[in-house]
Amino acid sequence: MSELPNSGAPIKPRSRGIYLLPNLFTTSALFAGFYALIAAYQSQFETSAIAILVAMVLDGFDGRVARMTNTTTAFGAEYDSMADMVSFGAAPAFLMFTWSLSSLPAETWGQLGWVVAFVYCACCGLRLARFNVAVGTADKRFFQGLACPAAAATLASFVWVNINFGNAGSEVVGFVLIATLLTGGLMVSNFAYYSFKDMTANKKVPFAMLLALLLLFVTTAVDPPKMILIASICYAASGPAWALISWVRKRRSRGQT
Repeated sequence: MSELPNSGAPIKPRSRGIYLLPNLFTTSALFAGFYALIAAYQSQFETSAIAILVAMVLDGFDGRVARMTNTTTAFGAEYDSMADMVSFGAAPAFLMFTWSLSSLPAETWGQLGWVVAFVYCACCGLRLARFNVAVGTADKRFFQGLACPAAAATLASFVWVNINFGNAGSEVVGFVLIATLLTGGLMVSNFAYYSFKDMTANKKVPFAMLLALLLLFVTTAVDPPKMILIASICYAASGPAWALISWVRKRRSRGQT
């Protein structure tokens, strides 16, 4: 046991077991994503969609736990990306294909269904690679492109809502085709998305924001699939909307000068 310089107070060594905590959350998210693949393969589409959403929740904890416990490591960052590729890349793509895109008639559309699913999966991989390269240089308050968990939540909640309404995947295959390509494109876009990473437990927030968050939790508890879908669509649309607002402001400022 070491001691502080010029002090008799001993230094208590940090327990190495604490490094397991964030990686356990990452492993749990990976398990949820893998289970989503198995459920989709067994045609349990609602279960698969919920598993993807559970993976999104667990993924939100691993990074925060690592920062709170000061156990952030390069290994954890790489492991998190590998888990995200399964949970938010492969699982949603496979879910959309098995639930809906596979119903496209091969004689007219050929192999379009699995190609669209692959495009989404590839966009997720590109998004993760770009994020890893930009770590340490990008503004942590914003993401460049739609985050992979948000894109996966949009598709998973869309499936969940349609199942609750009794809609088969083949009945909404056109919407699925557009939604899959659109979310994939937003992931590799240059639109800025608020990351919420600066909202920490010790940061003061306006009382109105606290009420809004409380209302969001209550409404989500009343009807989870619909509220998650609405929130996911609003967040996905916030990037293009903010880019449009910024463009209009620049045009107006140029016109006034």
